[in-house]
Amino acid sequence: MRIIVIGSAAGGGFPQWNCRCPTCRLAWAGDPRVSARTQSSLAVSADGRSWILVNASPDLRQQILATPALHPRDGSRHSPIRAVVLTNGDVDHVAGLLTLRERQSFALHASPSLHAMLDADPVFAVLDRGLVTRHAMELGRPSAVEGLSVTPFAVPGKVPLFLESGEVALGTETDMTVGLDIRAGDRRAVHVPGCAAVTPALLDRIRGADLLLFDGTTYTDDEMPRLGLSEKTAARMGHVAMGGPGGSLAALAGAEVGAKVYLHINNTNPALVEGSAERGAVEAAGWRVAHDGMEFAL
Repeated sequence: MRIIVIGSAAGGGFPQWNCRCPTCRLAWAGDPRVSARTQSSLAVSADGRSWILVNASPDLRQQILATPALHPRDGSRHSPIRAVVLTNGDVDHVAGLLTLRERQSFALHASPSLHAMLDADPVFAVLDRGLVTRHAMELGRPSAVEGLSVTPFAVPGKVPLFLESGEVALGTETDMTVGLDIRAGDRRAVHVPGCAAVTPALLDRIRGADLLLFDGTTYTDDEMPRLGLSEKTAARMGHVAMGGPGGSLAALAGAEVGAKVYLHINNTNPALVEGSAERGAVEAAGWRVAHDGMEFAL
């Protein structure tokens, strides 16, 4: 199994187009300690020829251009992208579907609730149903996708921002926010780009994975309010922070997995800065910080 991180940042990318937080200021200034990142997505293949996208970010066209494995190869029209699998309905994970509207066949795999969300928005009708087949993925049930076995499982989360109304249920486990268990033979990767808490059920689910790709949105829970950028904490946004007593560094310290990689990293996260105390703490705990173009062969 080959995995390419084609996008490693959270919504808005890094640097975010309108942001001058401390980390974005470094990026705008060309500081070599930081590198630009597009919004979170993976490309995964069992054979190196047919690829599935895990989430479709608004930066998808740029990501395809930057990834030779995803370039067209045959005839006048072709794409090695054979399927897209969604983990939630956030804009940074579904807007890229609109980039794939030029009458190219592929399979769209998502939970029943995510399919219903897309079906309720007429803009996604540009994906011709005669070419883009819809496949419902049930929690806990493996689906065969281009030579891979993909099993969605519920993780604590919330509905997408644009569906929030009134009091928002936080940390609920439904098919609106899922992780993916991806297998090829006896090799296994677990992908959890959005997660509000590390629970015993999640620890059981990831146990034994060769690779864990996990939500690294913010370093501290109060990162955004402290910088004066938002009133929302990481928890309010549906993400567990890296640091702190309830953070993922502590909660996953004893996780029985192989390589551990943070992705879906917010532009405010100081772990983006090479040589920072936060990056040092992440690396000392055995984690890597994902960057665009990072590859894994399992």
